[in-house]
Amino acid sequence: MKPTTALSVNLNKVATVRNTRHLGIPSLARAATLCLQAGAHGITVHPRPDERHIRGSDVTELAMLLQAWPEREFNIEGNPLHNLIDVVGKLVTAKLPVHQVTFVPDSEGQFTSDHGWCFPADAQRLKPLIDQAHAWGLRVSLFMDAEPGAMAAARAVGADRVELYTEPYAAAWGTPDQAAQLARFAAAAQAALAVGLGVNAGHDLNRDNLAAFIAQVPGASEVSIGHALIADALELGYAATVKDYLRCICEGQAQK
Repeated sequence: MKPTTALSVNLNKVATVRNTRHLGIPSLARAATLCLQAGAHGITVHPRPDERHIRGSDVTELAMLLQAWPEREFNIEGNPLHNLIDVVGKLVTAKLPVHQVTFVPDSEGQFTSDHGWCFPADAQRLKPLIDQAHAWGLRVSLFMDAEPGAMAAARAVGADRVELYTEPYAAAWGTPDQAAQLARFAAAAQAALAVGLGVNAGHDLNRDNLAAFIAQVPGASEVSIGHALIADALELGYAATVKDYLRCICEGQAQK
């Protein structure tokens, strides 16, 4: 069975390790190549303003690498009110590949993304940024909490997809709240699909909880996975890890 949900590998944690020394290892380009060779459908990076993991030069290097993989996607995520638009604009000007931008409402010093956009409060400032991304020919995904009532507003502001913030589901895994969280995410995905949005998902998905998510949440076009996947790769290697995440996706599809 071929996976119908794309797996995009987030390389932030590879860059975090690399940045602890000045040796240039581990290599992001090598990590991306091994993941793509193993079947990953795309690469994700989150270039924060402080460059604590992904640097501007990494974004360019990975975009150049992806020229050799025209069927795979480059997803760049971040806060469009900070540095994201400038980073993406440079790739567009250089005619380097970028396919999707994921707008995330994190603060500059935030430890990790932990909440989605809020409507109607964020609509006015997001609209021109979404319009700019569309003018560049890019797909726009908004990082959103699993709130069914917010999906129509996300579509109205111009988003093409939403990325459901899955940490609450991951935190509930193996607890009595697991079924309720799965139902909540399924309802949010269904609401997104009903208004014409595509559905992405990410944050703390792993080899334990991914199959159940794919099985129960309708229409997932893409999952973006970084921390758990890179942690697994430290033990299993990139290729074996990517293949096992693809197995989890297929296992979830088979349970639908």
